[in-house]
Amino acid sequence: MPNKNNILVHACCGVCFSYPLILLRELGYEPIVYFANPNIYPEDEFQRRFLELEKYCKANNVQLVKEEYSHNTFLNAIKGLEMLPEKSERCKKCFYLRLSSAAIFAKKSGIDKVTTTLSVSPHKISKDIFEMGKKACLLYGVEFLEFDFKKKDGFKKTSKIAYEFGMYRQRYCGCEFSLR
Repeated sequence: MPNKNNILVHACCGVCFSYPLILLRELGYEPIVYFANPNIYPEDEFQRRFLELEKYCKANNVQLVKEEYSHNTFLNAIKGLEMLPEKSERCKKCFYLRLSSAAIFAKKSGIDKVTTTLSVSPHKISKDIFEMGKKACLLYGVEFLEFDFKKKDGFKKTSKIAYEFGMYRQRYCGCEFSLR
């Protein structure tokens, strides 16, 4: 049962969620983690990232929701943009896809605030993430909260926590196109 302090946090992996959990709790929120990442390729990478996130959530008493793997949903969403580089329109479509899924889940679950851990990465443009998050949440009647988790050494703090917790650290954003 959601309460007024709940915030749905779209998370791509345990590493990226580690510091945002601490910050959000310090700010008075109680995160519910939402793992919806059809962009991750291959499926065993999707499962590996989920299991690391699940382990971290259990250790920190955080509710975790997992959407089933649906890579074709991602491929259809970015069709025609496959050859574009990182930080392009392809990434924005991917952000929109995942944050729309989070907004829909939040609305159905009675949670009125959504954010994402995607902004912790120095390889992502937070402005693009926030633009897609606001667009998706507006459509579904929930509020998107902009947290640039990489600020104030957020990425460094995330890396330290992940190291101390012994988390698996991936070397690419997740999609097969980022492997280039």
